[in-house]
Amino acid sequence: MANVITLSRFPLLFLYIGLLYTKNPTIIFWCVPFVVFITLLDMFDGIIARRFGEVSLLGSTLDIAVDRAFEIILWVVYANLKLVPVIIPIIVITRGTLTDAIRAVGMSAGKAAFDQVQHPTSRFLVSSRFMRNLYGFVKGFAFAMITTAWGLICLEHPWAVGVHVSALIISWIAITLTILRGLPVIIEGYGLMKDPPKSKKEGTGV
Repeated sequence: MANVITLSRFPLLFLYIGLLYTKNPTIIFWCVPFVVFITLLDMFDGIIARRFGEVSLLGSTLDIAVDRAFEIILWVVYANLKLVPVIIPIIVITRGTLTDAIRAVGMSAGKAAFDQVQHPTSRFLVSSRFMRNLYGFVKGFAFAMITTAWGLICLEHPWAVGVHVSALIISWIAITLTILRGLPVIIEGYGLMKDPPKSKKEGTGV
């Protein structure tokens, strides 16, 4: 069930993007709670997985992959609509590519992504429930604010500029958290890459 919820975010995301490009203010304003709902599904699938004992390496990997694609696609779309500077999706893509490449080494040995950092500060930033929820909240708030700003821009409302500036501020806070949560993975991953863990298949001749 948890994996089904995770994958359901894709069709909902594409529907949301299609509605943005209608440039119809009424439709776009309805997209504000819609994008918040899609973002919250990332927390909901985790709750379901823990509640019904569906936590697994596959689920963890799938959750990260879908969330990564979700973020990248949205930031690219927002940049295409001139709602955020192009440097934002560039940062998100660069950070995501580096951390996912490093995590793949640990995952090849059966180690879940959030279990790969060891330092207490790193574990707090990367895998603590508090930071994951805070990051999800700030992202959802940023997406909601950007969507609201886009609706006001399409409506040519006088509040459009002020709301857009606020949306950009929240967006940069989200990007700052993105960088802060990615750095520990990259820093600790340096040692992992120098001495990668052996997979179960290694040394068996398989």
